Amino acid sequence: MTKKHRRHSTSKKREVVEAYFNGESMRALSQRHDICRTLIPIWIDKYERGEFDDDAIEEELLPKYETRIAALERLVGRQALEIEFLKTARAHTRSQRNGSTSVITGPSASRSDGGAN
Repeated sequence: MTKKHRRHSTSKKREVVEAYFNGESMRALSQRHDICRTLIPIWIDKYERGEFDDDAIEEELLPKYETRIAALERLVGRQALEIEFLKTARAHTRSQRNGSTSVITGPSASRSDGGAN
């Protein structure tokens, strides 16, 4: 029976590797943490390369966060434009309501200053 692929947190990986460095066997670690024994040497290599350091993790996450921030800024910009458009449309609608208009006759005619013959 094959085991389902699982993801393990960096803190768990660090814990397993440090326990190995403290003298615990790979077999005991794999049984206690319910992980495949072949993962432990991989995690040891990554640990020694510094991939489980908090700074390295933050460096990996930084581009993802920057991409997400850019997407959110674009969304905010679109929403700001939409709000301005709706404010303008509302003001335009209010100004049209203030004048007396009729569906049949249209807007009332403006008064002449008397100069027309």
